[in-house]
Amino acid sequence: MHAARIKDTFTRRLLTAGAFALAMAAAPLHAQESDAAKTLIDRYRSLASELQASPFGKPLVLQSQESGKGVSGEVYAVVDHPFESVKTALDGAPRWCDVLLLHLNTKHCYSAGKPRDAVLSMHVGKKYDQPLEDSYRLDFRYVMEAAKSDYLRAKLDSKEGPMGTRDYRIVVEATPVDAKRTFLHFSYSYGYGATARFAMNAYLGTVGREKVGFSKGRDNQYVNGVRGMVERNTMRYYLAIEATLDALSAPTESRFSKRLHNWFSASERYARQLHEMSEREYIDMKHREYKRLQAQS
Repeated sequence: MHAARIKDTFTRRLLTAGAFALAMAAAPLHAQESDAAKTLIDRYRSLASELQASPFGKPLVLQSQESGKGVSGEVYAVVDHPFESVKTALDGAPRWCDVLLLHLNTKHCYSAGKPRDAVLSMHVGKKYDQPLEDSYRLDFRYVMEAAKSDYLRAKLDSKEGPMGTRDYRIVVEATPVDAKRTFLHFSYSYGYGATARFAMNAYLGTVGREKVGFSKGRDNQYVNGVRGMVERNTMRYYLAIEATLDALSAPTESRFSKRLHNWFSASERYARQLHEMSEREYIDMKHREYKRLQAQS
């Protein structure tokens, strides 16, 4: 009897150890993560309560900062797409043009060089049709800094921008949460001097006077001004990533139209901040811009 009990105990311990080993082997990729992935997943854990209670109707946190020399916006979000799908959508300069072209102000986008180390030229302009020569060209240095099994980091930098703005930077990081979900960090920032601040204040005092961002101040009112502006654009760029991911399952020939519909529908959920035109106007404008891009490729 005693020997049988010892054998039974030993067997249970072996089974428990085996189950534990199997559980570890089946755990999300960040269980054996790189340092960069660990840092990002730690950020995910620290934001857990904010992501769960997000006012955006999905696990998304938007943050922004303004200083005397520049402004920045950040989005942290969980998307219902496997990490490999995220890598597919964001790995390579040409794919980034697919994302950036969804923004209202992006009129044209093309890249030159290696897919993971390229110059990405983006033309920005008004929120309506305009000749390409009337837009402003930003040349970004695009670098895929990391594309590992558990971590992605892509960066776009541009030293000069329109109206005296400078030091543009777009960064996206991603790491798997589990087999079906990915944690994304998107940041957008730029600097400015006196000339740019004067131009922005002129816009914000006239056409942009009623426009607001997403954060609320101590008076419980939405922020406005430069901080509100960077929050709107940060959200627009992030929604472009989300729209691109959601279109991956569509047939290749219909993905562009699917991305447009996805982006507009997502933007209209936050109409107070992001509405500018009807869906028909937006889609027609973007199809004309895409046709121009194809003709010049």
